[in-house]
Amino acid sequence: MAITKQAAQLTPVSIIACNPHLGGMYEDLNRLGLIEEDEIELDDAALSLALLDHPGTDLATYYDLLDAIETRLDSVGGDLASAAERAEALAAVLAGEFGFEGDSETYDDPANADLINVLDRRRGLPVSLAILWVAMARRLGWSADVLDLPGHVLVLIAAEETSVIVDPFANGVRVGTERLAALIEAAAGSGRSVTHLAAMPNRAVLVRLLQNQASRAEQAGNGRRALELYVRMTTMAPAYPHAWWERARLELADQAIAAARGSLGAMLEITRDPALRRRVTKMLDALTAD
Repeated sequence: MAITKQAAQLTPVSIIACNPHLGGMYEDLNRLGLIEEDEIELDDAALSLALLDHPGTDLATYYDLLDAIETRLDSVGGDLASAAERAEALAAVLAGEFGFEGDSETYDDPANADLINVLDRRRGLPVSLAILWVAMARRLGWSADVLDLPGHVLVLIAAEETSVIVDPFANGVRVGTERLAALIEAAAGSGRSVTHLAAMPNRAVLVRLLQNQASRAEQAGNGRRALELYVRMTTMAPAYPHAWWERARLELADQAIAAARGSLGAMLEITRDPALRRRVTKMLDALTAD
């Protein structure tokens, strides 16, 4: 837990100073970084993250909507036993009745990675929709996980010894062998090889959600916004070294040398990869020399 406490200490004072309302909400973020992995409820955590960008918003309306979806899903499929039937029930309720769909027209809109906006607009990215699907399935006690693919995520619904893979971005269409092979081939074409599909831990799913926002912010030339999002990642998921590295990079770009040293030092605490440790140590030495 030491690194988690350090993450809380490294939350830039400037961010809270410019946004006083964030103080209490960052305390919630710190708590999210402290709880055990299996205690994280994806819908609740994603709403808490979104609230940081919607200060003063009453989340009761959004929890009411999630409860209504759960109630309807339980009515439609609460007694279903097979993975295929459960997947069909999820598609019928989330895509069919409530109208949640992938936003292919304005895919890069940051609202697609913000669960408050996703619930308002009924549109989102693969990862934000996957969070919704998995959270609803788990509310009924079903086994469901987000599957990791570069550039895309899918959802695995399992029951007893059977399982099915669906694509929430495509209204819950079943992903068979051919479609899966095409997605893996596309990932390989982008230079990111995929040897197997793995269920993503809850924190990794939330990190991916925030990374979508951070990459879009940086592409739009808003490095300060991207930095704030990486601060959220390292606070919520302090054991993920990539977020610390990106945070340090943006802190350096912002001339926040002491903050960058702190982020790189935190990174050294959590990584045991020799090459990565050498890279971080070299950067720290260079900063000390300056």
